[in-house]
Amino acid sequence: AEKCGACGPGFASPLDAMKGNVLKGPREEIVYVPCIYRNTGRKKPDFLATVDVNPQSPHYCEVIHRLPMPNVGDELHHSGWNTCSSCFGDATKKRNRLILPSFISSRIYVVDVGTDPRAPRLFKVVNPEDVFWKCSLGYPHTSHCLGSGEIMISTLGDPAGSGKGGFILLDGETFEIKGNWEKGDKIPAMGYDFWYQPRHNVLISTEWGIPKCLGYGFDPTDLKKGRYGRHLNVWDWTTRTYIQAIDVGEDAAPLEIRFLHNPDAAEGYVGCTISSAIHRFYKTKHGDWAAEKVIQVPSKKVEGWLLPDMPGFITDILISLDDRFLYFSNWLHGDIRQYDISNTREPKLVGQVFVGGSITKGGPVTVCRDEELQSQPDPFVIQGKRVPGGPQMIQLSLDGQRLYVTTSLYSAWDRQFYPNLIEDGSVMLQLDVDTERGGLTVNQSFLVDFGREPDGPCLAHEIRYPGGDCTSDIWV
Repeated sequence: AEKCGACGPGFASPLDAMKGNVLKGPREEIVYVPCIYRNTGRKKPDFLATVDVNPQSPHYCEVIHRLPMPNVGDELHHSGWNTCSSCFGDATKKRNRLILPSFISSRIYVVDVGTDPRAPRLFKVVNPEDVFWKCSLGYPHTSHCLGSGEIMISTLGDPAGSGKGGFILLDGETFEIKGNWEKGDKIPAMGYDFWYQPRHNVLISTEWGIPKCLGYGFDPTDLKKGRYGRHLNVWDWTTRTYIQAIDVGEDAAPLEIRFLHNPDAAEGYVGCTISSAIHRFYKTKHGDWAAEKVIQVPSKKVEGWLLPDMPGFITDILISLDDRFLYFSNWLHGDIRQYDISNTREPKLVGQVFVGGSITKGGPVTVCRDEELQSQPDPFVIQGKRVPGGPQMIQLSLDGQRLYVTTSLYSAWDRQFYPNLIEDGSVMLQLDVDTERGGLTVNQSFLVDFGREPDGPCLAHEIRYPGGDCTSDIWV
């Protein structure tokens, strides 16, 4: 780690990233957050916000820069890096470009964050026509950098909006589309997130649903029609071929997938949204892969909601860099949970906090039966603002002590489940983490209110640190 200045981007190992060093300390000072105007009724382009998160700064908790996209209606969603710790050994590489796929328009924006990290600028636009014609794919989602220097982006569908779980490969220097990563005739019917682990010759991807159905909001009848995903899809990393499907249930909709950070580990976790379960996936003694449910969030019997049973709706998960804690958000129930995963097969709940959600007191939903709570939680208020929506995207500081949270999932679903989120805008919060015994508490001095944006309230989504984070860096 002492010699990292002569090496490439990121850190030599997950523990090096967690501990930091004299050249690359663990304390984040700014973060990048995509902000969405699609489906809000405001005909404004989405933008990339730079947020000051340094408590010593006079602009603490403020948006200090906005980079608007040149088009309206993109639906920025997730982001990734041109290069990361997978290229640590290559001194010619720099983490200086942020890749921003547009979930709806299928454009891919490349943002220069190296020239001035506090004021990013647009570097290149990959047009949707190139994505369509060169890859026969659309609806791009997760972007990961590869050890080869290339960039790989998963997709949910084809250009027409039908399901198709393929991958776009970008050149890491020119950002031109090189074609599809996958080879062979077998391709999963749906896609979403992915994580790769070269030491075990594997990539595993997940499935959300068919894009043209998702765009109209959540229809429970679509579950029985096979329009939502139920598989973890296993790929041979070397041959790039689809080799196995792991069924995690009809009502699963597996979203975010995370291997343990230790590159020797042959296991990890996936969050299943609609079934509100966490499954541990692992390599078997036979060399194939399997999954087992290790956490189940019970549904609540309710009145005044879409269905009589309200799931937790697990929408984001992450693992601390030392592989000790698992975190996830229940977007509908309104809580964020911390589990000790020292025993990976038996996660232990050690932290929980409610920061909004659909079951708060005084709202339209009445909880009739609850296996976990004695009463409905109080509405979440911070600095005088009642927070609309529920906890959604999460990002952990490298040292594991601060968990950042935003409240928007996807504009069409925000509009359906949390209409006030469209009117008031989303927020960004920070939770303080007890890294010794476990435990979560809200930092009452931290609030970024995206309802106060100059162009009107907007929907803030995923969070990225300039130096890499728990959900973007992969060690090979």
